Amino acid sequence: MVSTFHGIETAKRSLNTQTAALNTTGHNISNANTAGYSRQVVSMKASDSMEAYGLNRSVVRGQMGTGVEFTAIERVRQTFLDDQYRNESSSQGGWDIRYDTLNKLETIMNEPSDTGIRKVMDNFWDAWSDLSQDPQDVTNRKIVKETTLALTDAMNQASKQLDALSSDLTTNVTLKTSEMNSLLQSVADLNGNIYKLEQLGDNPNDLRDQRDYAVDKLSKLANVQVTQLDNGYQVTVAGQIAVAGTEVTAITAAGLEAAYQGGTLTGGEVYGMILSRDKYVADYKTQMDQLANTLANGNIEITLPAGTVLPEGTVLNSGVNNAAVTYSNANNNRTLTADLKVTVQGINGLHQLGYTLSGTTPEKGGAFFTSKDGAAITAGNITLNKDIQDDPNKIASSLRVDGTGTANEKVTVGNNALALSMASLKNVKFGFNTTQAQSTTVDDFFSAIVGQLGVQTQEAERQSQNAQLLTEQVDLNRQSVSGVSLDEEMSNMIKFQHAYSAASRFMTTFDQLLDKLINGTGRVGL
Repeated sequence: MVSTFHGIETAKRSLNTQTAALNTTGHNISNANTAGYSRQVVSMKASDSMEAYGLNRSVVRGQMGTGVEFTAIERVRQTFLDDQYRNESSSQGGWDIRYDTLNKLETIMNEPSDTGIRKVMDNFWDAWSDLSQDPQDVTNRKIVKETTLALTDAMNQASKQLDALSSDLTTNVTLKTSEMNSLLQSVADLNGNIYKLEQLGDNPNDLRDQRDYAVDKLSKLANVQVTQLDNGYQVTVAGQIAVAGTEVTAITAAGLEAAYQGGTLTGGEVYGMILSRDKYVADYKTQMDQLANTLANGNIEITLPAGTVLPEGTVLNSGVNNAAVTYSNANNNRTLTADLKVTVQGINGLHQLGYTLSGTTPEKGGAFFTSKDGAAITAGNITLNKDIQDDPNKIASSLRVDGTGTANEKVTVGNNALALSMASLKNVKFGFNTTQAQSTTVDDFFSAIVGQLGVQTQEAERQSQNAQLLTEQVDLNRQSVSGVSLDEEMSNMIKFQHAYSAASRFMTTFDQLLDKLINGTGRVGL
């Protein structure tokens, strides 16, 4: 049988439910600009009707409704869109780092410009051309020395910057590892707190948002996979289970390196850092080392003019089958009677065929380029021979001597044959590939480096922009579901406010009825 106060209880339930809805709307509005927040809704249902079947069941027809109640406050979220967002975020993180690294490489190469390596290379060839016009002029010799030092310094600096960039990327991997571990610990802690509240029958929506936001940030650093378990999220990072409930397995830089090598680290900023270091930076450092070493020692074919007098004991590959021939007074072949095409080992090999202006007797030219540490020549250690730095007269420019007999020979001071040959090397193909004598010119090789870098940077920029657009598109889709719309919340506020007001009016009306019943009956005639 329906209670006398049934209407008041119905109104009370309505007031409680509309109050919860208004409070939730206010919570949504307050967090409209909170990163990672998902809008929340109150789930309402009609409360159970009066009287189940029983012996003392009322004879009143139908069931009397008891109003409304809310069963839960739930957040609006789609796991599918979360997974999509994290995949695209990982891709964007990787491409952003790759594009950033290639931009830095372009800054290091500094091409095209009036201050880059190409410019100092042009100055180097021009200096030899000027020397060929007056090989005795000490000013021209000093210019050759200084332009050579400028060239080697530019290579040294580029190599140093490449090493620094590689080191920075390695350091950043370690820093990102610390950031990842912090986020993983946050996820584990939130797993524990969420589980406790769920066991009490609550919906810890705000804690779930914080957990998802932590995973979102984690996805920017590396590719992640999330699995919902009974005790919370299981988070897999680069193929390794990093979080299972409240248990955390720390990520290490060495582990990420191994994951990259094993192919399980496939996205995120850390992936971009390791790939950029091992692919881009390492490749350009190798090419710069190859440029420096080939310039000094790469095989080149040159033609020595007739009348050239080779230093005693010189061994060259020439003649039939490019066989090794020793040129000496004993063999009576030091003075070339005809032009001779030979293969020499780079600028160093050519320089050692000529004579310097130092000393009273002919002095064979030494190695033009050396390394600072005595190791194989690279872009990082190449330098001008210390003897030439101290005395520019040790620059070989002549291919002839006057007089007969070793003791009576004197350098033909005005001869410029070697200086001309040096200047012509700008257009001579060097053996960059050790399997063949000729490959390409030094200028063309460096142009290829710059061109490759430009294409890679352009592609990385395109991929980065595409990844950003895709990430933003998925995020927009996710926000359309989970985001807070102030217009919608204001409409809900008005709706719930009117419902609350109507429920209040209903309670007031029923209160007046009861007042009449209680205080107005049995008082006839009074």
